[in-house]
Amino acid sequence: MPTVAATLLLASAVAAAAAISKPGCPSKCGEVDIPYPFGIGRGCSMEGFDITCNDTTDPPKPFIAVGNIEILNVSLVDHELSVHIYMVGQCYEQSGNYSTTSLALPFLFSAASNKFTVVGCSTLAYVVGQNVKGNTYASGCVSYCDDAGGVSEGPGCDGMGCCQTSIPKSLSNFTAYFSDSLNNSEVASFSPCSYAFVADQDWFRFNKSTLFPDFGDETNYQVPVLLDWAMRNHSSCRDAEADYPNYACRSAHSDCFNSTNGPGYLCKCSQGYTGNPYLEGGCQDIDECELSQLYPCFGVCSNIQGGYLCTCPPGTHGNATKDTCIGNSSKFPLPARLVIGFSVIIVVLVALVSSAIICTQKLKLKRERDTFFKKNGGFKLYEEILSKKVDTVQVFTEEELQRATDNFDDKGVIGCGGYGMVYRGILDNQRTVAIKKSKKVDERQKDEFVNEIIVLSQINHRHIVRLLGCCLELDVPMLVYEYISNGSLFDVLHPEHYASPLPLQARLTIAEQAAEALAYLHSATNRSIIHGDVKSHNILLDDDLSAKVSDFGASQLVPMDEDEFILFVQGTLGYLDPECMQTRRLTDRSDVYSFGVVLLELITGKKAIYADDAWEKRSLATSFLVMMKEQRLRDILDNKMIGEGGERLLGEVAAIAKECLSVKGEERPSMKEVAERLHSLRRLRLQPREEYDQRAIEMVKAEETRRCTETDTSGYHILDSSTLLNNVDAGR
Repeated sequence: MPTVAATLLLASAVAAAAAISKPGCPSKCGEVDIPYPFGIGRGCSMEGFDITCNDTTDPPKPFIAVGNIEILNVSLVDHELSVHIYMVGQCYEQSGNYSTTSLALPFLFSAASNKFTVVGCSTLAYVVGQNVKGNTYASGCVSYCDDAGGVSEGPGCDGMGCCQTSIPKSLSNFTAYFSDSLNNSEVASFSPCSYAFVADQDWFRFNKSTLFPDFGDETNYQVPVLLDWAMRNHSSCRDAEADYPNYACRSAHSDCFNSTNGPGYLCKCSQGYTGNPYLEGGCQDIDECELSQLYPCFGVCSNIQGGYLCTCPPGTHGNATKDTCIGNSSKFPLPARLVIGFSVIIVVLVALVSSAIICTQKLKLKRERDTFFKKNGGFKLYEEILSKKVDTVQVFTEEELQRATDNFDDKGVIGCGGYGMVYRGILDNQRTVAIKKSKKVDERQKDEFVNEIIVLSQINHRHIVRLLGCCLELDVPMLVYEYISNGSLFDVLHPEHYASPLPLQARLTIAEQAAEALAYLHSATNRSIIHGDVKSHNILLDDDLSAKVSDFGASQLVPMDEDEFILFVQGTLGYLDPECMQTRRLTDRSDVYSFGVVLLELITGKKAIYADDAWEKRSLATSFLVMMKEQRLRDILDNKMIGEGGERLLGEVAAIAKECLSVKGEERPSMKEVAERLHSLRRLRLQPREEYDQRAIEMVKAEETRRCTETDTSGYHILDSSTLLNNVDAGR
């Protein structure tokens, strides 16, 4: 019986192979894969499967060329298309309206996946449409409730607050509209609006807020609906195969199936093959010998086209696909056979007892792994991979990671702390990775673990350590990241032994790159991500000293609902946001505060918690603000950096750090603003000295003007920028 993890690996391979476009044609539009027979541009698609890509949006969005309907996802395996269409809505004292959606072949509304849904109290709505033969279809449903307390929330509808009815097969167009025969004035206080739509039945989940205008505003009056697509140029496989020049199943290893929704046929790869059946050579052989968990073989495995052979080695016999091969019998003298027989009996008895114990332990271990896999969201991730929503994350087995780390040998440890251990590992494909093995995880966070894996796997930024995959077969899931070879910024700034100091220009570049990465997390992804533990330990450096932000152990997804907030989870002493400590709410400005401390490390060379001349522990942020207040900034700056001629530059970086360390989060700049200002400073640094000084003065004056309009609530007097720079110059 193949393990769930092995099945998941095969599903990942199938999904990756399915996303095949015609050679020389675009394979994606924004975040949506465009497999053939669909295509963008002339000659890239079959007739009726033309896609237009609107690149004026960010990210670009694909649309069906005929009808201009937005596409959300294309499934080559299920022959389904997920699209956006408009719903119809009306509110109290407003006249009813209607919504019409028409499709052109090869697309038909999926009767198995969609339902006609009506939302509201005292609401009657109808849906009227036609199938591909021109036959008219009409249906409707009524939803009624006396008060909001009587409605039931959750998936599906029971007629109170919302109702649902099925749609027929072969439906190509429909019109949804409301009836004016019911009086809704008595329910207007708790059900002011009504909605009617055909949509994916798995998408809709009824709740009381659906009865109000917010539902229409939140969805922009658009709902997802699933369309079935097929080759409609012939009514069946039999007719299509007779017209071979126009036969769509082009791969030699593909099979034809009649469409179950309307006339037409579908193409799928034959058993033992995977890929795109609509392309020449699109279906590739599956190497079953490489997937021993799915295709067991206890003898010699040989891959063949469309299958595999499993035979016993010479001198043995048996069914190698089910059990271990046994040796062939030979002629021995009777006494020898008796001795061997008794010995075999004893060995068998011992083996049976041992096997029973081992099998019990293995069965227990397998059950535990399957339980952990399900508990950690493995099935959900499996569905996401099949639907092509996730194609960059790999699911590893525990055995793979044990091999990669030599059974988690202590010699491979490259980092440790209260959260757990980080190991350097080498995968079977010889790729070097970093494997994070946590000590424990909050049980309440396991439900959201796969959701965060999905979001983090889509992060693609050159200054962020990339998540490669995960292992879900343990009580505490393990994460696999790309390996960064040059250690952390902390190791470079605070080496245990003497080392050449990091040049000022390199420090400024690292600061800018780290700021860009955090700004990307805050604003450039589908769901904003708050890092939660920004510090110099978590900024890694590659061989070129380029920054890579790492360790998302404390990271949190920003809730989609603005009324929700993130509870403070963890952090590191010296970097903690004081406002977050008081409110217990984690925001993107908490990352800004922590980054301000990292800037101080770069310009002072001191640790976030350092020992002063009297060997007393001091907070770098507090000491810096005191020095700023007393106009003694130069006393805390790194003399090596001042010696590089960076007085003005250090003063400007200090000014940015001071804003980041504001007590109130609302007074701190965003990470995007910080990144832009550091970028400007780095460019100024590369200019000739005279031009640099003039540009720096102009930037300082502009910053001073902006600050004069703000109220100081940090508890420290805000020095004007000229005083700050002169204070540095005075130390020359």
